[in-house]
Amino acid sequence: MRFFICSLISLSIFALQASAGSFDTVVIDAGHGGRDNGGSYGKVYEKWLALDTAIRVEKKLKARGFRTVMTRRSDNFITLPGRAKIGNRFPNSIFVSIHYNFTWKRDVSGLETFYCSSRSKPLAEAVQRGMLGEVKSVNRGAKYARYYVIRHAQNPAILVEGGFVSNSKERGRTKEGSYREAIANGIVKGVSEYQSFRRSGKAY
Repeated sequence: MRFFICSLISLSIFALQASAGSFDTVVIDAGHGGRDNGGSYGKVYEKWLALDTAIRVEKKLKARGFRTVMTRRSDNFITLPGRAKIGNRFPNSIFVSIHYNFTWKRDVSGLETFYCSSRSKPLAEAVQRGMLGEVKSVNRGAKYARYYVIRHAQNPAILVEGGFVSNSKERGRTKEGSYREAIANGIVKGVSEYQSFRRSGKAY
């Protein structure tokens, strides 16, 4: 019983430490890859859009002094547990998974950001604001979801959806480097805003 109580206390302390103060690492997860194309329409594959955006995000974060870790840098397949494991190797970090959306309803468009824990919500909201400040699009909001990589994260974690490849207009935009650059700018602005929240003690 004593061991159980001590374990609970240790987990609580870990959660507080992961939420309080600044963080030093951003784990960037480019969704899909390899045999997993993600959402696709014709020759437009989510896995390529996500990787390109992730690389842009990494470059911009490094320019701002952040330490970064990429779950993948090429077109290779990584399991969902593998992605979560990479993120959890770095206790003083946040996890940002980058995706592009798909639905059979072709008229649906817009940007959305998902979180699974309450401590991740401020990060999701900041990144959602950041993207909408850079891209004129439908605001689908910062939302709760139980996607594997954010559900199994031990640190604040979000999953970003940068637009719908299933929507003809938005698909055309995602194919443009300037659009993916803008999405990357928005993500980085959100991460920086969240860092400021953490330093001020507001984000937990």
